[in-house]
Amino acid sequence: MLQALPPLSLYVHIPWCIKKCPYCDFNSHQIKDGKESGFPAGFDEQRYLEALRLDLQSTLPKVWGRKVQTIFIGGGTPSLLSKEGLDQLLSDIRALLPLNADAEITMEANPGTFEKDKFKSFAESGVNRISLGIQSFDDSKLQALGRVHDSEQAKAAIRAALELFDQVNIDLMYALPGQSLNDALADIQQAISFDPGHISLYHLTLEPNTLFAKYPPALPDDDSAFEMLDHLMNALEKAGYSRYEVSAYAKKGRQCQHNLNYWQFGDYIGIGAGAHGKISEHNRITRQVNERHPDSYMTKIFKDGHALIEERTLDKNDLPFEYMLNALRLIEGVPTHAFNERTGIPLAQINPMLEAAVKKQLLDADPRTLKATPLGMQYLNDLQMLFLK
Repeated sequence: MLQALPPLSLYVHIPWCIKKCPYCDFNSHQIKDGKESGFPAGFDEQRYLEALRLDLQSTLPKVWGRKVQTIFIGGGTPSLLSKEGLDQLLSDIRALLPLNADAEITMEANPGTFEKDKFKSFAESGVNRISLGIQSFDDSKLQALGRVHDSEQAKAAIRAALELFDQVNIDLMYALPGQSLNDALADIQQAISFDPGHISLYHLTLEPNTLFAKYPPALPDDDSAFEMLDHLMNALEKAGYSRYEVSAYAKKGRQCQHNLNYWQFGDYIGIGAGAHGKISEHNRITRQVNERHPDSYMTKIFKDGHALIEERTLDKNDLPFEYMLNALRLIEGVPTHAFNERTGIPLAQINPMLEAAVKKQLLDADPRTLKATPLGMQYLNDLQMLFLK
C-alpha cells in the first residue's frame, strides 16, 4: 500500500525519422518521399495528433487531479513536427492535464532537421529543454553511423539551441566503428567547448533486430572501450560535469528532471505508438504498453478509444527488481526510505538480497542509501539481477 503517490511525468512518442540509423532499435519508422515505409497513409501529422489527444484522454481517469512535473517528446525524430503541429500538441496537453508552472518540457531533435526559425517556434510553443542527437563531430564516423547530418550541421544546431533554449543536452556515442581514443577525446572536447548544461554519453552497442546486428561493423574491443570511457569521464569532470547516472553528465542544477523521475521510480503516462507508461495507485502499480506500429496504433485508438496492447499490475515479488533496475543507475543512489515509499514493500523483505549485494561489494554498506559501489556500477547488471524474485 502506497501512502503517497510519486511525481508524474508525460512521455510523447513521435515515431517517424528521415532515415533509420543502422544501430537504432527504437520504435522509429523511415519516411520515404512523404510516405513512411509500410504505412500507405504517409506521415499524416494531423491524424497522429488527434490520436495522441485520444490516447491521453483514455489515461486521464487513472491520473485525475495529479499534476505533471515534466514532459518529454521523443522518437523517432520529433523535430519533424511542424510549428503548428507542436503548438497543437502542447495546447492539447495543457487543456487536458494540469502542468507545474515550471514544468521541464524536453524535445529531441536531429541536427539533420535543423532550421533556426523552426527551433525558435518550438521555444515559443513552450519547449524549454532540447536534446540534440549529435553522436559525433567526425564526418566519417557520422557516415558510418548512418546519420543524416554532418559535423557543420551539428555545430550550427548546437549554437542555435544555446541561443533559444534554457537547457541543452548533447548526445554523444563512443566505441564507434574505427574510432581511436584520440577520436573519442576530440568529440568530447568539441562538445565541452560549447558549454551545454548536459551531456549524455552512450557506448555503441549492437542491438538485436538492427542492421548493425545483421552486418556488424568492426568496433573497438572491450578494453579499448573501457579506456575510452575512463578518459572521457575525466575530461567531463575537469570541465565541471558531474556524472549523476550511468550515461548522464550535468553541470550543477542541470540534471534532466524527466529522466530522474524514471530512475527514482516515479510515474509516467506514455502516449503515442509503442509508448510505455507506469501508473501508481494506492493499492497497485500498473505498467502499460501501446500498439507499436503507427498505422495499427491509430486504427486501434480511433476504433477502441485506447491503444493498449498490454496492461499489467506489477506483482509484489517483481517490485524489488523493477525498483532497483532504475534506482541503482543513479551514481548517488536513493535514500533507503524511498524503497518503501515507491513500492509499498517494507525494506526488511529484501534484506537477504541487500546483504548478498553488500557481501559481493556491489552495494554500498551505508544503511541510509541504496547505492552501487564503483565496482557495482561497473557490473551493474549483476547487481540488479540480485533483486530478481
